[in-house]
Amino acid sequence: MLTVPALAQNQPTVLTLPEVIEQALGQSAAAKQTQTSRDQSYWQWRTYQASYKPQLGLQGTLPGFSRAVTPVVQPDGTTDFRAVRINNSNVGLAVTQNIGRTGGQLFVASELQRFDDFNGGLKRYNNQPVAIGLTQPLGMFNSLKWARRIEPLRYEESQRLYVEERETIAQRITELYFAVLQQQVNAEVAGQNVRANEELLRIGKERYQLGRLSQSDLLRLELNLLNARQALAQSRLDAQNATVDLQSYTGLRAEQLRLAVPAAAPRLEVPAGQALLQARQNRSLVLAFRRRLLQAEREIALARGTTGFQATLAANLGYVNQAGNLWDTYAALQNQQQVRLTFALPLVDWGRQKSIVKTAELTRQQVQADVAQEEASFELSVEVQAAQLGTLAEQLALTARADTLALQRYDIAQATYKVGRISLTDLTIASAEKDQARRTYILALRDAWVAHYRLRALTLYDFERQQPLAAR
Repeated sequence: MLTVPALAQNQPTVLTLPEVIEQALGQSAAAKQTQTSRDQSYWQWRTYQASYKPQLGLQGTLPGFSRAVTPVVQPDGTTDFRAVRINNSNVGLAVTQNIGRTGGQLFVASELQRFDDFNGGLKRYNNQPVAIGLTQPLGMFNSLKWARRIEPLRYEESQRLYVEERETIAQRITELYFAVLQQQVNAEVAGQNVRANEELLRIGKERYQLGRLSQSDLLRLELNLLNARQALAQSRLDAQNATVDLQSYTGLRAEQLRLAVPAAAPRLEVPAGQALLQARQNRSLVLAFRRRLLQAEREIALARGTTGFQATLAANLGYVNQAGNLWDTYAALQNQQQVRLTFALPLVDWGRQKSIVKTAELTRQQVQADVAQEEASFELSVEVQAAQLGTLAEQLALTARADTLALQRYDIAQATYKVGRISLTDLTIASAEKDQARRTYILALRDAWVAHYRLRALTLYDFERQQPLAAR
């Protein structure tokens, strides 16, 4: 009674392809890296959004004490060195708001300053309760305007890329899954061949003793058994190595892993035009093409906005007062206005501005050519992948039928050989055909499932359920 549970615990875990994919998408290093990339893109998007919202900030210098010997200009124009002990502290509160359309900035601020002369026993306050101002660049590069056009594309691209990478992970897991499965099937076939050859050798020895089998055929039976045992050992070793690769990628920790042979991949008829339509609507690469073109345009605007005429208009108005007492600074407030226009205009730059702009324009032309070529290559890959689904499904059906027929033929040949109606050569050929048909079927099954997940990754669309793939 105690040995039955113990034997059950030692049985290897049997996993299906969907189970392996699901576990890997939840715990593998590749899936976690994909999740981290999406989270980073989210917080970059939050940073972009925050740049268009009001910002409240507090800044100041508390304290600003200084004790030093400094030069002081005297009324007669001479300079004397005096020991001073002062404190010059200030604190300010400001609300700023970026203007995306123009690249300027509005602000509302309040600032309080206190000055102490400890040697002279002097204390003064300078108070600016409120000030409203505007800083507006003129003829300069507006990074906010370009961010408004590019960052939404970048964020949506990252969301789609997350789904694509998960489908790519599923495709890679499918390849590794069938790599293990192929070796496990080889080991299973080799084990069956070992048992069959052991039985045939036993029968051959009986026939040899009766003089009904030649020594050459008997030696051939022994050689077949040795080859089958060698194939079994090699296939087990290959299965272990393939299992390590699968476990390393997926994060599975089962000491013994047994994979089930999947059913046939869904047989779908996907017109190339429909696959291309879904790919254009869902793939991140389409957004990446638009983003790259916009970034090339941005570089031209940056080249023009940082090399030619540049000016900045700064204006503010508010109230200010100074007094020896803090509360007195709020009485009889005085108006304060400031307007300042600073500009820079290169007169002779020996073609520097023209060269920088021309370089940016040539870069844009190259980006346009690269995007056009990559877009054509991408569309071609989608169309080819969709067209191959039918061929792969037909190939899978043919190999499945061939596997069944080869197995039936081998069973008949084995039974016929035991009664002495066919030669050992015919039996060996039937065995080799059976093994090859099984391997060919597994490879065709692999190709069908890999193509299934590859089309999902290329289009971000589930043609089986007729719905787009959503991020999870």
